[in-house]
Amino acid sequence: NEILNVRLQKLERLRAKGIDPYPHSYRRTHTTQQAISLYEAISSAEGCDPASSVEVSIAGRMVAFRGMGKAAFADLLDGSGRLQILFRQNILEDKYLLLDDLDIGDWLGVTGLMIRTRTGEVTLEVRDCTVLSKSLRPLPEKWHGLAEVEIRYRQRYLDLIANPQAREIAVMRSKLVRTLRSFMDNRGFMEVETPVLVPIAAGGTAKPFTTHYGALNRDLYLRIATELYLKRLIVGGL
Repeated sequence: NEILNVRLQKLERLRAKGIDPYPHSYRRTHTTQQAISLYEAISSAEGCDPASSVEVSIAGRMVAFRGMGKAAFADLLDGSGRLQILFRQNILEDKYLLLDDLDIGDWLGVTGLMIRTRTGEVTLEVRDCTVLSKSLRPLPEKWHGLAEVEIRYRQRYLDLIANPQAREIAVMRSKLVRTLRSFMDNRGFMEVETPVLVPIAAGGTAKPFTTHYGALNRDLYLRIATELYLKRLIVGGL
């Protein structure tokens, strides 16, 4: 409750400054990994000064923050990966004070130039920052991951936030389904939708789930198998 109250106070301070903490849209030009790849490609070309030629706008969730007086580093995470961003007081001026009202978990849109720090890490030097969504609840413990199985399965969104492997599995499944669809489509098959609620619990021996459809005033069953409707399509010539 204390954490929630502090974040609510920061939310109200943002609104008092005339900042909408939940804007409707933001124009992103690159993902984090696209920005890194673009910088690496330009920096490898002869005669190029990538620090003055690679300006991008990215958006993501702030998952780490390291304040250093008149400068601060943060990590921004989007669907493609993570990118370090750098805030400088002499560049952002009054907007640098915005950092006081930000928390781990907030969604930000940042525009700036891609640079490489003295440690060799590709970084976005922020020229402009926009709050895209103020987070009112903290992320799982210090971003070290979520280990409790009960929470991982009941609150899958926390699992996706905290565990990179869970995100990789979700992406992998999507790619697998897309590949299967492409494989079948290239061989002349057609994807169709069959009813989820059916009037007859046929097609298998499992005990069906039963529900009452109020609009039609009739009992329906959750489908056990799709083969009966697929056979009807074959009979119809598809």
